[in-house]
Amino acid sequence: MNLPLRNVSLRTRVLIVLGVAVFCAFGLALVKPIPQPLSYHYFADQRQLCGIPNAGNTVSNLPFLFVGVWGIIVILRGRARFIDARERWFYLIFFAGVALTCIGSAYYHLAPNNDRLVWDRLPITLSFMSLLAAMVAERVNLKAGLAVLAPLLLLGIASVWYWHLTEQWGRGDLRMYGFVQFFPALGIPLMMWLFPARYTRSFDLLPAVGFYVLAKVLEAADKRIYALGEAISGHTLKHLAAAMATVWILRMLVRRKPVRA
Repeated sequence: MNLPLRNVSLRTRVLIVLGVAVFCAFGLALVKPIPQPLSYHYFADQRQLCGIPNAGNTVSNLPFLFVGVWGIIVILRGRARFIDARERWFYLIFFAGVALTCIGSAYYHLAPNNDRLVWDRLPITLSFMSLLAAMVAERVNLKAGLAVLAPLLLLGIASVWYWHLTEQWGRGDLRMYGFVQFFPALGIPLMMWLFPARYTRSFDLLPAVGFYVLAKVLEAADKRIYALGEAISGHTLKHLAAAMATVWILRMLVRRKPVRA
């Protein structure tokens, strides 16, 4: 499908993406600093199972480990489709971040507090930023994607440490982390619209974004879902939905093929 904006020059389309990023960042800069509410750490399901505190939210991180390791194995064995071997690095980092999320998030949920939350959020930012860089490589230019990979990863790490330091200083500020977490959900579909695909099945990313949005909705409804019968909480379901987003990305990598020019 030839969308009208794809007839615009590459420079203009790149400037559109950068403009949206700057607009989002500037908009957040105008908002007052956002501290981490301490109430965030009080999840609905606090049941213990087999000696594991907060078992539902802790154990439900295991799918991240499974799909993260699975993704790394698939890529290293050459079962994922890449035009250039260098593209593997984006997804190796992505799946490594997913696997580490299992460890960091489980560690956090054993005894939720701000200090432990750092180790939950750090690997998540690695996955977000590597996927965003992968889209730059696949949609805009491989060299550009490789060039922005390290800066984006550093931005993700810095956003978590900035939030953590500001909490220690008594003026917590989640704005930078909020940008790192949510801009990829906007920037990736935008690049999919503006730039031609180099691979088939590229729109498989949209269900992945949908699962991630669902995960955030489930997270917000944690207590209401748990109150329906106290069988499972919204936060536990959030972990499962986010893991499904990762499964869908791996599914895309295995099934896609290069687009013929």
